[in-house]
Amino acid sequence: MKRRITFAQTPQTPFAADLISLSASTLSVQNLAAAREDRITLSLSELPDELRNVLEQSHELRLRWATERSFDAIAPFASRISPGLHVHYTPQAKNESQDSICTLLRTIFVDHEHGEAVVDCTRPEDSFITTPLVSTRFATSASLQYYTRLADLRSLVAYIRRTACHQQQSGGSACHKRADTLLTADSVDIDYDSISHAVTISGFWAEPPADGWTEEVSKSASDNDKVEFGVLTAEKGIERTEIQMGGLLAVVGEDKKMKPTMFSFPSRHHPLPSDATYSVSFSKPTGLHPTMSITMQPPSLQRPPAPEDATCALHTYLTLPSSVFGDQYQLGTKDTLFLQSHHLAALRAHAGEMDLEAPDWAVQRWGSTWLFELDSPTVDEGASVLKNWTATIPLHLRYLPPSDTGYRTAQVPWPVVFWACTAEDGTKMGVNPFDRTNLGWDGLFGPRTMFYQLHPETGRLVEEIEVPVLKLNNGEGLVTAQIIELGTSFVILLGFLWVLWRLIQVGFLKARPGLRERHEKKE
Repeated sequence: MKRRITFAQTPQTPFAADLISLSASTLSVQNLAAAREDRITLSLSELPDELRNVLEQSHELRLRWATERSFDAIAPFASRISPGLHVHYTPQAKNESQDSICTLLRTIFVDHEHGEAVVDCTRPEDSFITTPLVSTRFATSASLQYYTRLADLRSLVAYIRRTACHQQQSGGSACHKRADTLLTADSVDIDYDSISHAVTISGFWAEPPADGWTEEVSKSASDNDKVEFGVLTAEKGIERTEIQMGGLLAVVGEDKKMKPTMFSFPSRHHPLPSDATYSVSFSKPTGLHPTMSITMQPPSLQRPPAPEDATCALHTYLTLPSSVFGDQYQLGTKDTLFLQSHHLAALRAHAGEMDLEAPDWAVQRWGSTWLFELDSPTVDEGASVLKNWTATIPLHLRYLPPSDTGYRTAQVPWPVVFWACTAEDGTKMGVNPFDRTNLGWDGLFGPRTMFYQLHPETGRLVEEIEVPVLKLNNGEGLVTAQIIELGTSFVILLGFLWVLWRLIQVGFLKARPGLRERHEKKE
């Protein structure tokens, strides 16, 4: 096992060396104010049998989770996804069904209070959607994608406690404590690929506790295990494509003192200034045809600090559950008047459920994804005229099952909004110790594209839409669901009998020509 703890401070945060104490076997941190990433790398032999068996049948498996609350993503942890659980999966054998991945997901993500699986997955070919790829030859994304709303990670923590921690013969309490820290994380990633044959679990905390981080990290009991520790500050690199990191590093149990370091690397993901924000809302009343509004403040509309020869465009990536969908023919139009009226430039990619008529209960897959290039005003117009800039995306609601109240709630996660800029041909993006890939939308761009992330405004990053549905019989009203169902069946039966009678009548007239002539004269 390998563990890496990284504390990332902003250049404005004061740092005192006496907050860190390093001894021969432990490292202590006292009241440290910083963002934090905790990364653990495990070999397959260190995993529970049920998890190891599934991974051995997988070419790659990536789980991405983000909280529903807004948080600051600072460099080098600037990348974002919509809140919820995202699963990116490529099976080892494409021609074989891999039902075990769904079984594993249902085992891990369970609502223990109600005893029900949070993940509605049966088979990958029925529940996952196919990821659109820029190039099938040089694909950097998994082939299948799944999403579900997951407000917290209590089910994952419970699974880790009863399997991975239980499997360890020593240090079980420390394992439980580390697992419990995921309950307060802002994002969590789990990665596996068949090349490395290792599983990496990463947790990110954008804010420290009220009194700062206070912790004692001990040397691992095994000589094969390693604990790396670092306190770093991110600054702009010499090149615009780079991030420069400086601070202190140490390997617990090996180094006698913290070692100063300074290094830089090209990065795909860069944060914009804190005032480059956006918000999401739906026009009221929503009805069955809601319109998503993405409002961006003027600082968000300024060209990001990419190289001058780079081409930049503003984008948004939507992750829509099955209850909400877009019309690919309407949104994929080339009609400039329609696009300009919604401040859209083009629909760049879409995948998932596209049936315009199917009700929600008839949809097998979890939903759909949409990548839009947004129109943006000129710099002068944005600075002198516009207070904000709003792009609107017309969507549709599927028919949902009836309810006692006559309404159901559809929950839509906020999309991510970012600038995508092409990098120079010679830029290498491969060497980055904090790189984060397989986000769902990054694979829709070339490998040298740089992304500049807008910050969602403070609040809950999920919008709730009240959907009118058929009201069940609860003793009120004259028309109930049962009456409507019986009435519909009766009308269908009458129509069938009428058609059947007309067919019999035509056949009878053809069989008796004389009667047919008298029938025609009478008419």
